[in-house]
Amino acid sequence: MTPARSMENVEDLPPPHIASRWTPARILGLLLLGLWTLVGLGIVVFLVASWNPELFWRYAPNYISGLWVTIQLVLISTIAGAVLSVPIAVGRSSSSYLASALSYAYVYFFRGTPLLAQTFLVYYGLGSFRPQLEAIGLWVFFREAWYCALLAFALNTAAYQAEILRGAVQNVGRGQWEAAAALGLPRLLTLRKIILPQAMLVALRPYGNEIILLIKGSAIVAIITVYDLMGETRRAYSRTFDFQTYIWAALIYLSMVELLRIATERIERRLTRHLRR
Repeated sequence: MTPARSMENVEDLPPPHIASRWTPARILGLLLLGLWTLVGLGIVVFLVASWNPELFWRYAPNYISGLWVTIQLVLISTIAGAVLSVPIAVGRSSSSYLASALSYAYVYFFRGTPLLAQTFLVYYGLGSFRPQLEAIGLWVFFREAWYCALLAFALNTAAYQAEILRGAVQNVGRGQWEAAAALGLPRLLTLRKIILPQAMLVALRPYGNEIILLIKGSAIVAIITVYDLMGETRRAYSRTFDFQTYIWAALIYLSMVELLRIATERIERRLTRHLRR
């Protein structure tokens, strides 16, 4: 076939089909976006219309007090969980069947059951063993709802942080270990100076997500009489029956999550500045 005849055949072909810009998926997405926009505007209009400065300033100290309790709970449980997660992560990666099995059972239980159920088990379950706890001097700890919530949250986040740490360490190439061994570096020094700094870059985002989940999950401690942010919100609503008290709490939780997200993003950008060109 000559080039001239080939060009004639090409010219005889119909023009390509142009896809429609208004696909059903796009229309549905725009409708949902419009719906959520209307919901957001409705909340704003409701807040403006029902704004009660006297009510807000009356309960502002309670909200600040509850916010401080929430921050303490999340911060202390996160640190305690981080400390506890190290031996659990080591056990999960251990060649010992017993250590690996025990660590796996711990992670399996605390990741597979609701945090609310775990909190109830600590607060109500262990509380039923008061004589035994008094005999060993632990009733002083378990009679306080705050300490029970702290223990439940620390045990729960330790399971998640152990998996984050284990996955981050395993993400570092084995060649790093081999290069350090060739230089005669001890394994502990290799882990501390070479492996963990690289693993933390991988684990930073998951750690941030875990803390965000703890912040939102901390609201359940109000059920066991801990007056955190949600506990103070429930008390304010029980006295005023004003729905905007819950909207204030939602905005405070949203602000905390957003601040943590921004902080995590900036830390990650700072630590990975050598990777950007």
